[in-house]
Amino acid sequence: MSPSWRNQIYVFLAPERVDFVHFQRGFKAEQLSRETIHCVKTEDSASWQNAFAALENHLANTKGKELTVILSNHFVRYVTLPPQQEITTPEEVKSYALFRMREIYSDRIESWELSISDWSPATGAVCAAIERDLMMQLQEMTKRLGVKLKAVEPYLAAVYDHWQKQLSGQKVYLAVAEPGRICTAIIVGGIWKSIRNQRVLFQNAQELSEELLVVLTQEAILYGTKEHQATAHVFAPDYPQLTQLALPPDSGWALLALPNEQNPAPGYFPSLSVQAA
Repeated sequence: MSPSWRNQIYVFLAPERVDFVHFQRGFKAEQLSRETIHCVKTEDSASWQNAFAALENHLANTKGKELTVILSNHFVRYVTLPPQQEITTPEEVKSYALFRMREIYSDRIESWELSISDWSPATGAVCAAIERDLMMQLQEMTKRLGVKLKAVEPYLAAVYDHWQKQLSGQKVYLAVAEPGRICTAIIVGGIWKSIRNQRVLFQNAQELSEELLVVLTQEAILYGTKEHQATAHVFAPDYPQLTQLALPPDSGWALLALPNEQNPAPGYFPSLSVQAA
């Protein structure tokens, strides 16, 4: 069987949920099924262990299929790699990414696996890191079950890639929100200026909007990019009412929802969770 004609499984893996979407390959992929499993995160194990166990159980009888995993921002750490004209080779880019990661996260990076987006000396790149144990267990599990691991993609990157054309402009403010976490990015002239991925406490869309305004404003001021009035693109599928809320008149922000009718979210992105309504 040619790999290009394998049936596909897309998974969104988060601490307390795993979304599975099965597609049948062909000239036009057909969605066969979708399922969400809710997990309980325990304090005495890695934050991804219970979700991983649910993933492994689900894949037990899926031999011969192809798997793409989108990792919640809870499991990912990011740094921007600002442009450097003198950095040109893959080895130099990797050394630069290691330096930037260590500068921010110190020795914790020793247990992480790094992934770097396409590098350009003119626009730089983004580096993402996940726990090496998670990556190794994904590779070992898929090999043992006869599943082809096609890709592992950070949530922020998946959202940006899908709506990249819509996010064009001199200054782009992007936010991806999920229960317990907000990840924001600022892109100016095609250069990633800032990525902030932080745990936050909120119970509903109103509290999320308040946290989001604080985070966006702090980042925009820090990087000197804030206009009097700015628009942030927000993907928050657990909180569909977020962008319908009336913001304070003096907030300086407008929140524009992703997705929209012209470009809906892929079927394998997380959808509304009854636990987070």
